[in-house]
Amino acid sequence: MDSNLGEVAKTNTVLLTGGTGYIGSHVAVELAMSGHSVVLLDNLSNSRASVVDRIAQITCKPVQFIRLDMLDYEGLCAVFEQYNFDGVIHLAGMKAVGESVEKPLEYYRNNVGATINLARCCCKYNVVNIVFSSSATVYGTNANMPLCEDNDTGCVNPYGWTKLMSEQILRDVARSRKDCNIALLRYFNPIGAHSSGLIGECPNDIPSNLAPYVLKVASGQLPYVRVFGNDYDTVDGTGVRDYIHVVDLAKGHINALDKLNTNCGLVTYNLGRGKGYSVLEVIAAFERACGRKIPYKFVQRRAGDIAICYASVDKAREQLGWQAQYDIDQMAIDGWKWQQYYVKNLFNE
Repeated sequence: MDSNLGEVAKTNTVLLTGGTGYIGSHVAVELAMSGHSVVLLDNLSNSRASVVDRIAQITCKPVQFIRLDMLDYEGLCAVFEQYNFDGVIHLAGMKAVGESVEKPLEYYRNNVGATINLARCCCKYNVVNIVFSSSATVYGTNANMPLCEDNDTGCVNPYGWTKLMSEQILRDVARSRKDCNIALLRYFNPIGAHSSGLIGECPNDIPSNLAPYVLKVASGQLPYVRVFGNDYDTVDGTGVRDYIHVVDLAKGHINALDKLNTNCGLVTYNLGRGKGYSVLEVIAAFERACGRKIPYKFVQRRAGDIAICYASVDKAREQLGWQAQYDIDQMAIDGWKWQQYYVKNLFNE
């Protein structure tokens, strides 16, 4: 564990697991900018330690970082011993759908195990406010659009099941502890980056998500974008998904923390834009942002993909006072700015 825990005085603060990752780094910025103290916790399995300095550069505030694998329960207990956390935002976890099919046991052990260890620590140290990073994958192949929080759930891959299992674990914790407040946030498809261009998504391997793949093609790192299917019943035959700017998503966590402070018990919210964009519409937005054509090729549909998927965001708007602000063009502009910074400064890091 990389930390000088003995030298840090106890303070009321928020623990952010997965804090150096793509979404985590943006949540860290929004926490700091909204006046929260934050401790980042990450094992750096899919992120870089240098993001800590870049978060500090954006916020002009010091950032506390602890390198720790959440399967290390004793190490996690030591963190809770040191700090007086008044809330936890749990983002840490493995997240590649395809990889989860190839390595299901690793995903269950890591993602569900981390949630169990965190819940144990929260119960042991009486931390009652928890925000959990869930996913729209828990809706499975549900075709009733828009997807509402009370829709049926059911998953088609191990990654999705780890999210749904973690939700259930936290529901049971909330039932057993009446003082516990838990927000389950079901993300749709975060893309884009911070407007500074200093933080964004940088997958260690070839990305499986659309936006980082498009950006690698736009910057010449990959030859073309693979578009899975062009015969769906959609505006242009390609799949339609709900894409949300990662900064909008990050701000939703601040609203969720505020909600927990009202002693609301367990609550569930979709975080999406509330509308869909097709694959070709996303590619076109990135072409406008970077000022060049982005080559693509149609390939066979992927098993389990549905034509259209987007969120109902009424509940988050009404109960959290939160609504996504940025459109697909801003997502592309900020994503391209980050990609240029990444290629110039971090590609060989």
